[in-house]
Amino acid sequence: MYNYCDILSKMKQKYVLNYSPNFSSKKRINKKIKFIVIHYTGMKNENKAIERLTNNKSKVSCHYFIRENGETLLMVPENYIAWHAGKSKWKDYSSLNNFSIGIELQNRGHQHGYRNFKKAQINSLVKLCKKILKKYEVKKQNILGHSDIAFIRKQDPGEKFPWKLLAKNKIGIWHNLNTTMLKKFRKLKIDNKKETMFFKYLSKIGYFTFNLNSLEKRRLVTAFQRRYRPELVNSRIDAECSIIAKKLSKY
Repeated sequence: MYNYCDILSKMKQKYVLNYSPNFSSKKRINKKIKFIVIHYTGMKNENKAIERLTNNKSKVSCHYFIRENGETLLMVPENYIAWHAGKSKWKDYSSLNNFSIGIELQNRGHQHGYRNFKKAQINSLVKLCKKILKKYEVKKQNILGHSDIAFIRKQDPGEKFPWKLLAKNKIGIWHNLNTTMLKKFRKLKIDNKKETMFFKYLSKIGYFTFNLNSLEKRRLVTAFQRRYRPELVNSRIDAECSIIAKKLSKY
C-alpha cells in the first residue's frame, strides 16, 4: 500500500498540503502528462470548495487548488491521476484525467455570482503553469479549460478567465488578429459553407465536433466564445468567430 506522506516528501515543490483521497493509486510516468486543465470551483465558499475536493464521498479532486489570495494548495501529487476532468475529449484523447494536471481556482462561477479572478490567483497560476510546462514539456496548445474538453456540460473557467493574459506568458494560445478589424465582423452572418468550415477549424484546434446535435453545437460555440471571444458570448457563429477559429487552427 502506498504512503501518501512519503509521496509528498519526495516532491521538490513547496506548496501548502491539503490532502485529497480522491485519486487513482497507480502511478503514471512523466511522458503521459500532456495537458493542463484549468477549472473554477463554482462554489460560493472557498472552504466549502476545499471540503468537497477532499471528501472521499464526492469522488472529485484536483492536483492544485489556488485560493483567492494566491495561496496554492497541493491536493494530489502530479504523477497520480486526480479526478477533475470527468468525461472529456480533446484531439485524439479521451478521459483527460489520465493525461492531465488539474488546477482549480476559487470562483463562485456562473450559478453563484460569477466574478473576475483575483490578480493574486492569476499570478500564482502563471508561476505554477510555467513550472509544469517546463517539467513535462507540455505544449502551449495543450493548456485547456474544462469547457474546452467537456463543453456539453461545463462552463468553467468561463469568459472572465484571462486567457489572453496567460497567452502573453506563453501559457495557452491566442490569436494576434487586430481587434479593431475583428469588431467589424462581429454579428455578421455567415453562409452554410463557412459554418461548415468553422467546425472544421474547431476540430483542427482540438475540439470534439463529430456527430453533434444542434444543442451540442451551440454549446461548443459558446465554449469557443468564452475562451477566444469573451466580449460577446451568444452561442451564434458570426464572421468574427470564423476568422478567429481559422487563425487558431494554424497553430
